[in-house]
Amino acid sequence: MDTLGPRIKQLRLEAKLNKAALARRVGVSDVTISYWESGAIKQIGHERLVALAQALNCPLSALLDGGTSRPSPLYLRHELPEPWQASNSKGIELPMELTPAQRWDGDCHLVTPAPGETFDFLCQGDLAAVAPTDIFRQPGLYLVEEAGRLVIRRVHQGPTGELMFQGQNDAEARPYTPDCRLVAKLVALWRHEPL
Repeated sequence: MDTLGPRIKQLRLEAKLNKAALARRVGVSDVTISYWESGAIKQIGHERLVALAQALNCPLSALLDGGTSRPSPLYLRHELPEPWQASNSKGIELPMELTPAQRWDGDCHLVTPAPGETFDFLCQGDLAAVAPTDIFRQPGLYLVEEAGRLVIRRVHQGPTGELMFQGQNDAEARPYTPDCRLVAKLVALWRHEPL
């Protein structure tokens, strides 16, 4: 844990947070953040580490071992930036068998709703593999920036080729508006089912 301080600082800078903003998210003072980053405080309790990982929108492994272990799900929040932009997250490789209907080349990231966040089509405990893209490739579920917030919408093309967006409880799809932007395609989804 000798390199924990520099990792906290690196992840904070990648998340574009100053010490005061990170401190507010974690529930500590900005002086405490300074002490953590400098190494003056070497022991950080588990609850604070979890809160720190959530505030930095990164897996706990990124704090503890620099993320060299297997990729952990990233917390998906409605606020920008996208979780893979705010951390040094590693992508995952999906076996072809998991996505037979949609071949996808490029990065994929494993995401799950952050605690307290709710999304259409993605419940607490669900996991989704998302592939960052701003291009419509095929109908399906997409992570969309809508009016400055990240949401999940079913997207397809209308009769004249325009993109149509539909929420889980929407009776009808809405056409593209200038405040919408495709962010990622959901290429695989695993539902949480209690045993």
